[in-house]
Amino acid sequence: MEKLIAQLLRLYLVPGQLAPELLRQHLLGQVTLPLSLPAGGETRALILDFDKAKGDADGDHWTRLCAVAQALQADYGFPAPGVSISADAGFRLWLSFEVPVPAAEAQRFLEQLRDTAFPELAVAPDAVDRPVALPPCLDPASGRWSAFIHPGMGASFADEPGLEMAPPPLAQAAFLEQLETIGADQFNAALWSLQPAPVGAPLAPSEPAAQAASAPGELLLRDATLEDIVRHLHARNIEPTFRHLIPAHSPR
Repeated sequence: MEKLIAQLLRLYLVPGQLAPELLRQHLLGQVTLPLSLPAGGETRALILDFDKAKGDADGDHWTRLCAVAQALQADYGFPAPGVSISADAGFRLWLSFEVPVPAAEAQRFLEQLRDTAFPELAVAPDAVDRPVALPPCLDPASGRWSAFIHPGMGASFADEPGLEMAPPPLAQAAFLEQLETIGADQFNAALWSLQPAPVGAPLAPSEPAAQAASAPGELLLRDATLEDIVRHLHARNIEPTFRHLIPAHSPR
């Protein structure tokens, strides 16, 4: 149990947000504590819900999760997110930040991800702030458990909400030990790449596309040179790595 608590604190909770003894009781199913993950206006975790919608074919919600999880890694350079099954319905992706980020920026990231790449992604206006029960945990109403799972197991749970029995703490800790956190530079670069393109006059046919950016705030990644991108990231105190220099969106 100590290893599991250590991993949950490492990945998803702001320091001092929840007393370890309360967390232990929660993980044992003695109490179930829905928790608003932001504390002091900042959050270390971001959750994306993938519930089975009316009219979905079998496994459609799992397919949507896989598409988003792959895009977060391929397009934005994020590490693999955690995956959990819910005791009532569906799946969740769990993103972990190395340092707490403003809750408002986390909410903006979700909304811009939906608007830019995944219009079917369910994002409530209070998605970041709403209380959620940290897995593994017991749902008192159904008697089933939410739990983290290995991503390779997801399809087998597409039609079954939760687990009938409490998952072994060591197995849960083992899933979480493999996860890495999102660095501040990674998140800032992703947030910037999702900003709507500024509205401006069309370029003359002979004008180089890179000249569309007359100021750093107007930089369009798709029109920028490598030097433009590096200069823009430096202006935001972001030290670019190779993954930041890959175009943020591949053609879909």
